[in-house]
Amino acid sequence: MWKQNFMFRYQDSTPLKQSENELFHDTDPALDSAGGLQLEKFISVWIQGEGKDGEPPTAYTNIYVRTATLDIDKRAGFLQPLQGRTHQIKQLLTDGQKQYLREWLSRTSPQAWAEAEDHFKVAFDAD
Repeated sequence: MWKQNFMFRYQDSTPLKQSENELFHDTDPALDSAGGLQLEKFISVWIQGEGKDGEPPTAYTNIYVRTATLDIDKRAGFLQPLQGRTHQIKQLLTDGQKQYLREWLSRTSPQAWAEAEDHFKVAFDAD
């Protein structure tokens, strides 16, 4: 299975260089008693498709989005459950993030984008 993750700061239209796994690997769950946390909000986007990692996908099949909060310096954070319904995804992503992802997907595999089902593509339509 092909998969790709994009981590956006909450309102930014360009993703970070690090993936969700890189940012949240070896982080501790943030506790209420942990004072002085500088939590930032992030949006994590997972896109799945047919094909092998490291190669362009032959088809795009699923998209999942979740919010996350993280104190990068203290390595503490929260990951919310993944959301996979189109209306939830459209509400979580900004128009800039949708545009970035739509362009990245169509550039990475024009064939997979052209053949993607409407319910997949509509998640990237601006509101």
